[in-house]
Amino acid sequence: MSSTAWPVVISFLLVLPFKAHGEHFGYCCTEHTKDLSNNNLTRIPSHLSNNIEYLDVSHNNISSIVHGDLSGLTHLCFLKITHCGLQHISPDAFSSNSEIKVLNISYNHLTIIPNLHLPQLRILDLSSNPYPSYVLPDSFGNLNYLSTLAIGSPDATSVKVDDFVPLQNIHLKKLIFGDGTELQNYKKGVFSQLTSLQEVILKVTFCQRFDIFKYMIMDFDRTQTKKIQLIKLFPDQCSITTDPFEAFKDLHVLSNLSIIDTWMNSSVMVKLFKNVWKSSFEEIAFLNITYNEDTPDGFQLPIQNHTTNLRAFILDGVHHHQYRYPTINMSVELIDQLTYLKFSGTGMNILPCNLISAIKSLKILDLSNNLLDDSGFWWTGCSSHKVFPALRKLSLSHNRFNDLAEIAKNVNDMKFLESLDLSFNSISIGKPCFWPSHLTELNLSHNNLGNNVFRFLSPHFQKIDLSKTGLSVIPFNIISLFPKLTHLYMSFNSIQVIPADIQAPTLVSLHIDQNAITFISLKSMEGFPKLRTLKASRNPFSCDCDSFWFMTEFNKSLLLDWPHAYACSTPPAFSGRRLETFEFGWLSCQPGLQAAVVLPVLFVVGAALAITVYACDGVWYTKMLWVWIQMKRRGYKRADRLLNATFRYHAFISYSQHDSVWVGSQLVPELERSGLSLCVHERDFEPGKWIVDNIINCVEDSYKSLFILSKNFVQSEWCNYELFFAQHRAISVNDDSLVFVLLEPIPTDSLPKKFLKLRTLLRRKTYLEWPADERKQRVFWCNLRAILQTVDQSKILKDVATDIADICPLVPVKD
Repeated sequence: MSSTAWPVVISFLLVLPFKAHGEHFGYCCTEHTKDLSNNNLTRIPSHLSNNIEYLDVSHNNISSIVHGDLSGLTHLCFLKITHCGLQHISPDAFSSNSEIKVLNISYNHLTIIPNLHLPQLRILDLSSNPYPSYVLPDSFGNLNYLSTLAIGSPDATSVKVDDFVPLQNIHLKKLIFGDGTELQNYKKGVFSQLTSLQEVILKVTFCQRFDIFKYMIMDFDRTQTKKIQLIKLFPDQCSITTDPFEAFKDLHVLSNLSIIDTWMNSSVMVKLFKNVWKSSFEEIAFLNITYNEDTPDGFQLPIQNHTTNLRAFILDGVHHHQYRYPTINMSVELIDQLTYLKFSGTGMNILPCNLISAIKSLKILDLSNNLLDDSGFWWTGCSSHKVFPALRKLSLSHNRFNDLAEIAKNVNDMKFLESLDLSFNSISIGKPCFWPSHLTELNLSHNNLGNNVFRFLSPHFQKIDLSKTGLSVIPFNIISLFPKLTHLYMSFNSIQVIPADIQAPTLVSLHIDQNAITFISLKSMEGFPKLRTLKASRNPFSCDCDSFWFMTEFNKSLLLDWPHAYACSTPPAFSGRRLETFEFGWLSCQPGLQAAVVLPVLFVVGAALAITVYACDGVWYTKMLWVWIQMKRRGYKRADRLLNATFRYHAFISYSQHDSVWVGSQLVPELERSGLSLCVHERDFEPGKWIVDNIINCVEDSYKSLFILSKNFVQSEWCNYELFFAQHRAISVNDDSLVFVLLEPIPTDSLPKKFLKLRTLLRRKTYLEWPADERKQRVFWCNLRAILQTVDQSKILKDVATDIADICPLVPVKD
């Protein structure tokens, strides 16, 4: 296959994804943290809480750490003391801090690598201190759990065989070595002692002593190291006449090479690739490099007579110091086995499709952070179905694409494409989109699309990223739109609620962080039966009963970032407070529990009240009050009818002869002393008249008929007659003239059949009971007088008193 040259527009865009040794939280819990950086401290404060696990005192003026400075911090796990001018650490400085796992004392003034007795230490950063040599104290041989070591000094230019001997039996996995200076001496075999190494970050500059570079690379290959990163490998404008990479062709284990933040000429690049082609490297990456062509024909790499192991090539971030397109001329046979290719931050505005078309095995293509648009990617000189014959994943993030319908149309020609990243573009929607069925993943994040975007997506999608796309709602019918959906990302939007009726039975991952959601309900989560991961942090949660279920019952193991990023927003008194620390009132947020507690309490209170009322004769007083109320109500109804009526007596008294003693000694005297006129048959029946005539006349001439009920009453034939006539009169004139006084208890069911009407009346009418208690008797007479009293004293009898409260005190009465 013939070679070809292709132009690339180079920009000054810097992309640096590498972080040499940042913060490490994996070994330590950061719940109890204390950040005292930039506080002008001269020593570590002594008043710190004993439960602190993470302490940062960087950017202060702490010159020494001695015994006692950290004695109170027995649970300390992470300690960062950088940029403090630290000069001295005593051997017993950490005697009380045996749980420290991460120690960062870089960027200080330590002239001696300190003795450290930290049995749990995992990560140690000693870089950027001016110690003159790399000799490690014997105490490092006891750091049995040490896995990552960063060490480097601007004043140390030699590495001796015995410097790293204490680490021979330590299972060190990652080494960050150097401080950006060039070494003068290195003894072959120094790093081959670290037999457990898996990753190396080499921060050493080479310009003359490439023999040292060769020895170090060969030593790392012997330690079974797979990954090596070379930071600032060559100083700017270094004149390289020899081949610095000749050791690469003899490598057997190293498989991943990254060259970072380095100046490189085209002549050096050719030397590099001639050796990479013959090496064991499977991946090579150039990150943030400065490229310069010092050869008239640019980058020229002829055909090689052997196969290559290279499967991945990454170019991420390029600075260019010339004002013309770089020229690359190489045999495409050298790259026809690549499966991963990334050109990011190169300023590319036209796809070099003729070059890429030769890579038949290419499965992942990353062209992010360039200047590509629709016409530059799918340009007339390219045939997309030939350019991407095996492509599975395509990233066009951070470019200038805008027409979603046109993109959907063109990816139909990529017969095996499964994933497409269009994030950070200027995508617009309008025309219908027709997506291929084999495309299952789409990233449209950071494009201003709005809620209508769901109508332009494919039902075949399984993963959709719509983060920061202007969404405000989640469609409740999402299952009908995307029946195969498993991952949905909608971070950084304005969504206020997860619909309660949403159904997404296939969804396993949901991201809704950075929205406007105030609570997550049980009903909404029931729509995701297969959910395994949920990210809902940094929402304005309402710390009230709406969040009760989420706080108390939701499985927090599903939350990717619980609990640090979940805080209350309302009510204002709890704003900023972590959800995990907010204590909800169990009783106030559970109606069922409230009923379960309140009902028994009400029952107990009611029972106690009933017992109290019964013990204090409350039933009897209540009945008497009811009599008064009924009398008051009926009195108003009778007022008009009795306005012109006159009576001879207030009441006709019907009683048994056997009860005449009580009637004559108590009833009649008590009532007549009150001015009431009574008709008593022994005294007021007219002689010579028939008894029946006397009964009828007395009943009709009396305002009320008062019946004294007793067992003797129900046995009296004449009493039955009197009751019959009085009832007949009450019915005929439609009044309430019958008054019953129960002298002694008479069960209604025990009345003879001839008293069926009395039985009915006793069930229907209110009656007064004669009490044995003398105190209650006063209330009895008061009520009875009120019932018998009439309105007009100018008549023989008056109507019922207008206000019983003026006659006797308001006392509850008993039925």
